[in-house]
Amino acid sequence: MARYLGPKCKLCRREGTKLFLRGDRCYSDKCALEKRNYPPGEHGRSRYSRRSNYRLQLREKQKLRRMYQLLERQFSNYFKRAERMKGITGENLLKLLESRLDNMVYRMGFAPSRATARQLILHNHFEVNGRKVNIPSYQLQPGDRVAPREKSRNLLVIEESLKSFGARTTVPYISVDINKKEGVYLEEPTRDLIPVPIEENLIVELYSK
Repeated sequence: MARYLGPKCKLCRREGTKLFLRGDRCYSDKCALEKRNYPPGEHGRSRYSRRSNYRLQLREKQKLRRMYQLLERQFSNYFKRAERMKGITGENLLKLLESRLDNMVYRMGFAPSRATARQLILHNHFEVNGRKVNIPSYQLQPGDRVAPREKSRNLLVIEESLKSFGARTTVPYISVDINKKEGVYLEEPTRDLIPVPIEENLIVELYSK
């Protein structure tokens, strides 16, 4: 599976916001954005004094795509799917991304980042409603239960991640029982409940050209 292998902190600096790509480090003062809040590169401090509409739209799209760690084609397919759904396209897009299994494993505190969550899922460490699922893009439905498989419940990465779960931003559309190591996707979220600092209307404008 193709994936980004470059420096993750540079992506946050490029977008000017935390994308939470490096787990607990992003919540600490070690975060690169805390020290160097400007684009990477020799001319990072003086870049982009001109802000065109296209640039704003492109940056919002890249920010959202990198936050959920998707390749360009994957992201484009999600947008096309969101367009075909009833309702507002931008909100539909966010709902689809939020209900991915790798995102929910991250949101429920079983992994410190979406990248780690994806790796754990690919290595057969998680189940949905009691059945093994090793597809990170698996789309959850309200009421689905997510948990580490019996053989994986004591993995160090899961144990350590759950310890710091309380320090992260929690969302009301999931329920997590840390003792049982089980999470439930309660309901499809409304836009105001999704903690993603994105102007999704700009992404819709970009793809509408």
